[in-house]
Amino acid sequence: MITASIVLYHTQKTEITTLLSCIEQSCIDIVYIIDNSSNDCFRFLEKQSNKIRYIYNKNLGYGASHNIALHEAIDIGSDFHLMLNPDIRFFPDIISALLSYMQKDDDVTYILPKVIYPDGTIQYLCKLLPTPFDLIFRRFTPNTKLTQKLNDKYVLRNSGYNKVMNPPCLSGCFMFLRMSTIKENNLFFDERFFMYCEDFDFIRRLHRIAKTIYYPEVSIIHDHAKESYKSTKMMIEHIKSAIKYFNKWGWFFDKERKSFNQQVLRELGFTRRR
Repeated sequence: MITASIVLYHTQKTEITTLLSCIEQSCIDIVYIIDNSSNDCFRFLEKQSNKIRYIYNKNLGYGASHNIALHEAIDIGSDFHLMLNPDIRFFPDIISALLSYMQKDDDVTYILPKVIYPDGTIQYLCKLLPTPFDLIFRRFTPNTKLTQKLNDKYVLRNSGYNKVMNPPCLSGCFMFLRMSTIKENNLFFDERFFMYCEDFDFIRRLHRIAKTIYYPEVSIIHDHAKESYKSTKMMIEHIKSAIKYFNKWGWFFDKERKSFNQQVLRELGFTRRR
């Protein structure tokens, strides 16, 4: 069984209907729509398909809302679960391709396909575990050759994004998960993160247990808005979440971060093994 979940907050109707059309044609069995809007204006969606389970909920945040769907998916015996942003589009057969790859390797617990903008350019969403510079300081640092070099290293840009990788940090816009890992390890989003960084924290904990894979053989389209770069309010929320992240894992002394980052850089041939 394959389940999915989408969190809405006054989402554009065209976005969610486009995404649901992709889901309807795929091998996904059930999709949980967690609606955090101020009213249940999307309730009509549950009448459009027997795949849809609509849940109107007060706005607990992105991670807490997906946790609702994860718990329900466990209760009904889901084998795999896909968490999606509403601004995603994909060809239905990519779900089968991701499932096939995951079934060949029991140690894979998460897969992210290649993610592209509508114009076809790549989104660099594979990352090292972030330092404070990566998440906070670079926002206020002039764009120089040095900062660009550091950012390219952070997002593993020089890998080419054309081969399978096992990075410790990936985007949460499209998260295809093995549910046995979630259930056996009681692994859910940390609900202290209302918005931003909850995916970094979640995938980091997944990476401790098994492989978190970037799989470029198939791709999806993400209409990424980068709201925190356009809105002061969203920027402040992003910074607050980053502070929570480093308070939890460590600011400048984080042995696990160093170990995970060195490991993926070695695997990509960017550093020599000692």
